[in-house]
Amino acid sequence: MTVSLVGAGPGDPDLLTMKAARLLSDAEVVVHDALVGDGVMALIPDHVERIDVGKRVGRPVPQEMISTLLVELGKQGKRVVRLKGGDPFVFGRGGEEAIALQAARVPFDIVPGITSSIAAPAAAGVPVTHRGVSAGFTVVTGHRRPGEPDIDWRSLGKIGTTIVILMGVTHRAAIAAELIEGGLAADTPVAAVRFASTDREQVVRCDLADLGEASIESPATIVVGAVAALDLRSVAHFATTA
Repeated sequence: MTVSLVGAGPGDPDLLTMKAARLLSDAEVVVHDALVGDGVMALIPDHVERIDVGKRVGRPVPQEMISTLLVELGKQGKRVVRLKGGDPFVFGRGGEEAIALQAARVPFDIVPGITSSIAAPAAAGVPVTHRGVSAGFTVVTGHRRPGEPDIDWRSLGKIGTTIVILMGVTHRAAIAAELIEGGLAADTPVAAVRFASTDREQVVRCDLADLGEASIESPATIVVGAVAALDLRSVAHFATTA
């Protein structure tokens, strides 16, 4: 394949798939996001060209520009890895890039990665499903572009299963208020996980009513539901953090 849309997982390089690691070692160009873990970036050989297209505050890289870049590199016949945090098709805009490559008839493949919607709760010892507690989970973005329809948070609050929110830190107070209006109890447990699976990992726990005032910084994955009261991390974890 000429272009590979590769999921980098939550940050820990040990959580990369074997295919992802192989593609990185064989790549000629790596086009990467800002949220790719340092340990994963360290796997890229020094001779490989790196192009940073990460979207940051004050530096919004247009998605159309990224898609055009991938098409141009692919048409040059280079071995290109488009490296994305998490999974390419879970709020990673991998679909938009695949459409552009498909339209340009540039060969490509998709390499799934572990999405933070599952990895972040797991790192905090929170199972998104648990027998007798939650029979399912919903993954939703807390960030919408102007003109896009708003999320119906009140309806989500009525479902009764775990809610995993990505990119929701900025609007967490409004989200919490809407979920409570939808029927979720104010004391519903919440866990927010930042830099999951890395040595910078942070976990903040609170009730839903206190989510807006909780000290949480982006990027973080927010888990809402009864399972967020669980902390199933190994005893070894607590021994090293005591």
